[in-house]
Amino acid sequence: MDIHALQQIVHKTRDARRKQTIPKFSPADRDQLIHKYHPDFRANAYRPITFGPNKGDKTVIELATLLEGDSSIQDHADLTAQYTCDVLVIGGGGAGCAAALHAHGAGVKTILATKLRLGDSNSVMAQGGMQISVAPEDSPVTHFIDTLKGGHMQNDHALLKVMVEDGPAIAKWLLELGVLFDRQADGNLHVKKGGGSSKPRLLTCSDYTGLEIMRVLKDEVINQKIQLLEFAAAIELLSDEAGNCTGAIFKDLDNQRHVVVAAKSVILATGGIGRLHIQGFPTSNHYGATGDGLCLAYRMGAKLAHIDTFQYHPSGAVYPEQLIGALVTEGIRSEGGHLVNAKGDRFVNELDTRDVVSSSIIRECEEGRGIRTMSGRVGVWLDTPLLDAEHGPGTVEKHFPAMMLQFERFGIDISKDPVLIYPTLHYQNGGVKIDTNSETNVQNLFVAGEASGGLHGRNRLMGNSLLDLMVFGKRSGLTAAARANTTKHGALTLKHVQRFRAEAKKHGNTGSVISPMILPAYTRKVG
Repeated sequence: MDIHALQQIVHKTRDARRKQTIPKFSPADRDQLIHKYHPDFRANAYRPITFGPNKGDKTVIELATLLEGDSSIQDHADLTAQYTCDVLVIGGGGAGCAAALHAHGAGVKTILATKLRLGDSNSVMAQGGMQISVAPEDSPVTHFIDTLKGGHMQNDHALLKVMVEDGPAIAKWLLELGVLFDRQADGNLHVKKGGGSSKPRLLTCSDYTGLEIMRVLKDEVINQKIQLLEFAAAIELLSDEAGNCTGAIFKDLDNQRHVVVAAKSVILATGGIGRLHIQGFPTSNHYGATGDGLCLAYRMGAKLAHIDTFQYHPSGAVYPEQLIGALVTEGIRSEGGHLVNAKGDRFVNELDTRDVVSSSIIRECEEGRGIRTMSGRVGVWLDTPLLDAEHGPGTVEKHFPAMMLQFERFGIDISKDPVLIYPTLHYQNGGVKIDTNSETNVQNLFVAGEASGGLHGRNRLMGNSLLDLMVFGKRSGLTAAARANTTKHGALTLKHVQRFRAEAKKHGNTGSVISPMILPAYTRKVG
């Protein structure tokens, strides 16, 4: 049936749904739902890691294969440094820019190297907002409790305490830099309520919050004249005889040459993993999100945390085909948009945690209550026109201009017709284990942002990612700078790679897979 004909069920049932009682789950119901339908619990998608710091831990097959992969750098490689700095930041998204700005501000020589262009990252695509407890009725304690509940009580308490307490200072810093957060009529910051949160604490810039923050951070990096290496893909870290991190090797994607950078401390801010398309899921992630930092840190001997759990954002586009996997902002559900199955019924509290909402959508589709497109994809409706019906004409256009434009390119007016959505691979809940200053168990190696693990537990609350990037970008930058002031440049060796290869050989690993991937497997090979 034509997609437009299928949309009519949403329009016809709208008035009835506005009176419908939202289904509620008991704690036991929630656990049962997640264990039955969430992709994290598909046993055949996981296997144990055979060697390394996380030997025996299970993760998805795609990631396990890369973690066990061999370096592309040979033992006899020329390690003469083309660049030397105090702090080397790898990654040009939110965490990388924040880290570089704070390291530079501390007075040390800083280089920011990024695989693509400065700002090409998941950060620019963050739509829903940034959770910070700035409202009078809110507090860091409440933020802590909400996040702990959302993470199934598996969050690292020390990391979480730091994030919620540092939040207000981060908001002040961003405002001083020039970020244009939404305001109320009286000039105070406007806050919205997000899924899984008991209080409104989302700071927003319409539906392009991440883009606005990155606009300001990119400008500041350039204005501060921080040295940039763009189109430089990190392919290996460097270590001294004691195993301390001393720099990195990059591949220049323009000329395929290797570039060696010597540093007193290194910050990995390489982002997520979505472009591995684990379990075949589409993804909201940007082109370069291939989990590079996890592979590099793991070969160095860094311990990983929570690498068996990933976040599937409930509302990834299913139609049109050109937008498959792209986010339909959670802000629409925060404003009152309904999730509707093929029968015209609501089936979940739209502001429940992301794992519950995603599992509910997958359940509807697997049990035959989804809507199938002509290409065979399946999803449920998000009733976007309801916002205009509830809050007055022009609400969708006013509050979600970026989303309007995204769909208008394909002849769809989301203020008049609902959109078809299905969970999309969105966030890497786990990553490299860090302390409260973003340092790993490898001396002088720091990790910030999505590449780190432990903070979010088994499920991230919406809006906490942007705060994570800023808080731990700042902490890593300041601590790495302080470390650089008290240490000397170490030797540039590949001793850790040699040790890794020896262990791989003991376990029968042939080294046939090279990691990191650098760019998605469906692209033209690089080098």
